[in-house]
Amino acid sequence: MTKRNKIIYWIATLWLALGMTVTGAGQLIKMKEGQGGEDMIVHLGYPVYLLTILGVLKLLGVAAVLIPKFPLAKEWAYAGFIFIMTGAIFSHIAIGDPMSSLFPSLLLLSLIIVSWYFRPADRKIISVNQ
Repeated sequence: MTKRNKIIYWIATLWLALGMTVTGAGQLIKMKEGQGGEDMIVHLGYPVYLLTILGVLKLLGVAAVLIPKFPLAKEWAYAGFIFIMTGAIFSHIAIGDPMSSLFPSLLLLSLIIVSWYFRPADRKIISVNQ
């Protein structure tokens, strides 16, 4: 892995971890306002208890992505993050929110993709056929 790729990976991964940790913690404590807060989840038409589920999954995903080893857990965490962010994007689109409301989810989705693509070899699942 080149030094450039390693820098790209860590910048994207740390920003991703920060974004998921902040929103996940906010969802766990059921913040009223802000991205992923109680007001937003109700606005999107989802039950408030979903905040607890999303908060726990985001924090577990951050731990899986940052902790060395366990490449299968990392793959599942990246997949879960993709599901959460695409769900958020399509939820906003479905209720007719302005395009500006998609920005936080699109930013995190971009960071997920960059982090996954540039991850080091020791953080990837090794195929038997390689």
